[in-house]
Amino acid sequence: MFEVLSKARKEGLMSIEADIEDTHASPIFSKYPKILSDHHVVDFISDYLRMMVSGNINPMEMENLMDLEIETHHTEGHAPISAVQGLADGMPAFGIVAAVMGVVHVMESLFLPPSQLGILIAHALVGTFLGILLSYGFVAPIAAAMTHRLEDEAVIYKSIKMILMASVNGAAPQACVEFGRKALFSPDRPSFAELEEHIKQARSK
Repeated sequence: MFEVLSKARKEGLMSIEADIEDTHASPIFSKYPKILSDHHVVDFISDYLRMMVSGNINPMEMENLMDLEIETHHTEGHAPISAVQGLADGMPAFGIVAAVMGVVHVMESLFLPPSQLGILIAHALVGTFLGILLSYGFVAPIAAAMTHRLEDEAVIYKSIKMILMASVNGAAPQACVEFGRKALFSPDRPSFAELEEHIKQARSK
């Protein structure tokens, strides 16, 4: 983002038109394969840069549009999470159904000696055990991991939004990326000195 905004500031917004029209051929974007590998992020960046290049963009309208797109992406991401969480919530009920079926089998086998009835009752209780184990031990943690991953993805878009909005409001590229740095979660957020070093390296290339 720093390199794109620096080029736009030095050579004019029209100078980045080729970069955003074909990001895979862009000398700037091609330096960052992780970004190019996520077409949602690339589209988010290029779409709003294209708006900035076209001009006549109201900063408030652009910010509202960004918020709407981020919210839509978040809602779409929650659909599979809700399905997995629903499965997790239903697994104990399936376990109870299995236990009830086992108890029914026990009731029709009351003529058997207690030692054999005990085995049948144990089999019935295994259904409840498996339902709870699969729910809270496997499926629910998967849904939680999916939720955390979605939240991590959302932060990327929020960081890009902060950078572009700062640029639209006239901030220098270095200040823009500082706005974006502040939007990141602390485990992923570079320090001010680390960002400064990266900017120096980008300028020297």
